[in-house]
Amino acid sequence: MKILLTGALGQIGSELAVKLRNLYGNDNIVLTDLRDDVNLDIIEGGPFIKTDSRDGKTLHEIIKKYRIERIYHLAALLSATSEKNPQTAWDINVNSLLTVLEIAREEGCSLFTPSSIGAFGPSSPKDYTPQDTIQRPTSMYGVTKVAGELLCDYYHHKYGVDTRGVRFPGIISNATPPGGGTTDYAVHIYYEAVKNRRYTCFLRGDTNLDMIYMPDALKAAVEIMEADPAKLRHRNAFNITAMSFCPEDQAGYIRAHIPEFEIDYDIDPVRQAIANSWPNSLEDYAARVEWGWSPDYDLESMTEDMLKVLTEKNRKGEI
Repeated sequence: MKILLTGALGQIGSELAVKLRNLYGNDNIVLTDLRDDVNLDIIEGGPFIKTDSRDGKTLHEIIKKYRIERIYHLAALLSATSEKNPQTAWDINVNSLLTVLEIAREEGCSLFTPSSIGAFGPSSPKDYTPQDTIQRPTSMYGVTKVAGELLCDYYHHKYGVDTRGVRFPGIISNATPPGGGTTDYAVHIYYEAVKNRRYTCFLRGDTNLDMIYMPDALKAAVEIMEADPAKLRHRNAFNITAMSFCPEDQAGYIRAHIPEFEIDYDIDPVRQAIANSWPNSLEDYAARVEWGWSPDYDLESMTEDMLKVLTEKNRKGEI
């Protein structure tokens, strides 16, 4: 299996690159990103090309040269960054996807494109948001994600492109820092708990949001692409989830390991408004039935693992 991964040095991409190389072999995973000045071990571990995912000519040449069969298209701006730069967000999140879809159509590639909990809006059901429901997001990030879902559906139904994807909730990682998302607090809180025993949160303490630990997010990205296509009724934008919690919940689980941990609040109105428009929790029945989705981590087991890993990194001076 020859795979192209765009946005390979981002929060998800840098960890998915490692997982894909472990599964399919370093030489079979071709990485692209706008940058080439971070994660040098990843860049040097296999084929890497510095390029813009909107550059269709270069992407097409890469896909032909390496005989790519599957594309993971992760190049995108996240929610808070998109709200600061809405025109750029549309250009990167939608136009680059359209470029990749056209190439996938011409070359017969399968395509994974992540959507997000941000594809829902304030008029969507807040609790156990269904797979199929009203989607009227009020952020540019959400608008681009809904557009992406519809584009992938269109290319599948009109041209037969094997498009697949999931709606990621907030992703928590112990390896890569967040990059401008509304759920960044759920990552930062662990780092600050280990380093300083306190954290100032930019969302209200009672703001419930769906989350997933990075190992489960990577697992979902691989499993949906390996799933039997005959069983996929939805194909694109499957709801997936592992846990739903608020900052106060998370602080409580941290105190089970670090009793002196303290949390206070300095609310960011932009990110709070985005969070308020998102669901409290998702219903992921379709993913469980159609391709066997099941997460491995909940808040308790994730917190234990995050603190264990970050404590060791802090001891080594790596954070």
